[in-house]
Amino acid sequence: MDRAESSAYITSMTPDASTVFDYLSTLQGRICSGLQSVEPDATFQEDPMPYPNGGISRPRILSGGRAIEQAAVNFTHVRGDRLPPAATKRKPELAGGRFEAVSLSLIVHPRNPYAPTSHANLRFFLAQKEGVGSIWWFGGGYDLTPYYGFEQDAVHWHATAKAATGVHYARCKQWCDEYFHLPHRDEPRGIGGVFFDDWNAAPFSDCFDFVQRVGDSYLPAYLPILQRRLPMDYGAPQREWQLYRRGRYVEFNLLYDRGTKYGVQSGRRIEAVLASMPPRVRWAYDHQPAPGSPEAALHTDFLRPRDWADLKA
Repeated sequence: MDRAESSAYITSMTPDASTVFDYLSTLQGRICSGLQSVEPDATFQEDPMPYPNGGISRPRILSGGRAIEQAAVNFTHVRGDRLPPAATKRKPELAGGRFEAVSLSLIVHPRNPYAPTSHANLRFFLAQKEGVGSIWWFGGGYDLTPYYGFEQDAVHWHATAKAATGVHYARCKQWCDEYFHLPHRDEPRGIGGVFFDDWNAAPFSDCFDFVQRVGDSYLPAYLPILQRRLPMDYGAPQREWQLYRRGRYVEFNLLYDRGTKYGVQSGRRIEAVLASMPPRVRWAYDHQPAPGSPEAALHTDFLRPRDWADLKA
């Protein structure tokens, strides 16, 4: 990819946008290095592919590890002459306008069932249409999907998110709880975290600073949890439960996730769009965990939204 050409195009739409490209591109490397630190066997492999108009898809994939069964950390830069429907659903006035999108999205599926799955994404959109003008906004956040409930992990995850988002935490936590919810099952996907969209009410520099605080806090939020849970012993029953619960993640991504829909509609490489899917998953008809078991506790209590950041583990 011609970095100078890409930067010039972004800068033509807003003077500060090229810094988003640089930050998210660098953050991809930092996150991959952090995750690699807990994986002794497999390594991240990069599979870049240029997109039209100077864009690029640059997924980095780790598969078959001893600690991390699969992880996908994808940096994407897309630009085109027509915004996809997923990007204009809440902004119909921009339909048909040209656009620029820079994003970083990731998912981590540990092998150990006691270690939770985590997801994060950060994105920046620029849209321009004759008669409407230029509009920009940020979106993103991160959430945690445990298979077994550990209060220590939940408190740490949310306390780190709260420290990063400050006065915006309550709003972003509620946004996350509402977004990562499976309506057809009426249950949360996990214990949430922080989420935001259409983030442009403040000056660009303030919004970008907020996004960087969120991005920089992901590894401090997640790595200590992995380091605690990956050494724990587990057996076939715990593994089967993990594979069953992974189905909830797949259901949400395919039925509701705006990022997945955007990736498909914008013509992104489907292998990169679906690289976040778990390598193994199972469904069981009307599965009911044994009463009083840790698995049942996850269903009936642990996933219930609460003020985790204000608790003491």
